[in-house]
Amino acid sequence: MIYVLGISAACLLGVGFVLQQHAAERAPAADVLRFRLLWDLAHSGLWLGGIGCMVAGQLLSTVALAQGNLSQVEPLLVTNLLFAFVLARWLSGQRLGATGWAGVLLLGGGVAAFTLAGRPAPGPAAAGVFRQWLVIGLVIGVALALIGFARHLPLFEEPPLLATAAGMLYGLQDALTRVSTGIAGTRGVVALLLRWEPYAVVALAVTGLMLVQSAFEAGPLRMSLPALTAAEPLVGIACGIAFLGDRLHTDSASLAWQVAGLAAVVTGVFVLARHPAMPGQDTGDEERPG
Repeated sequence: MIYVLGISAACLLGVGFVLQQHAAERAPAADVLRFRLLWDLAHSGLWLGGIGCMVAGQLLSTVALAQGNLSQVEPLLVTNLLFAFVLARWLSGQRLGATGWAGVLLLGGGVAAFTLAGRPAPGPAAAGVFRQWLVIGLVIGVALALIGFARHLPLFEEPPLLATAAGMLYGLQDALTRVSTGIAGTRGVVALLLRWEPYAVVALAVTGLMLVQSAFEAGPLRMSLPALTAAEPLVGIACGIAFLGDRLHTDSASLAWQVAGLAAVVTGVFVLARHPAMPGQDTGDEERPG
């Protein structure tokens, strides 16, 4: 049942991303990196349908995580890349080509290999408040740096950086969601409402959504979704280790697979960044459809 829930969640997430991107690419260019973009998109039935699919996918993934664990579910969720690109190829006729598909598979497979090999599990205790805020500040700082750098690039070169920043914020959101559910489970909902974490979760969710839609508006799906899909689980796992007390398996075989997984992620990003369909690349020799 866990695998059925995970694959179903990935399918809904992939469909949701495609619908959102098709709606966002029609939004005014002036709305990029403005919260007004979300207001404008909220008037699009196509975008609302995409958001509905995404929410349904997230709910299914939550149910799957409740029945299983991160190392089982996360690799299944990464397959949203495949569902999304297959649907985008069918709707738009955009060709990803053999090189593009290789990049997608390297990136998705790398995340899956890292998660499966590391098998992150709760540790004995969470870190102190100082480390928690240090990690939160680091994640937000890197995300802001990516956004700032993206703003100095031409519009059509911004999507990978904006999507990476969004994925980082979503990964931090996942970690703070775990903190919030723990507080609610042990102290009750009233105690949770008196804490800052649930409000930070909402702020991160809205900001991440704005960044994702800006990335979708500025370029085709292949420029943003791989970075988004890779950044969220990797940052979420890193936050879990850094301040939630999670532990990764560190035997020789597990470490080797984790290193191989991270290498595959970097290689996949590099391959996609140099794909002939990307802006700035020579498109004279197009690849055959993938």
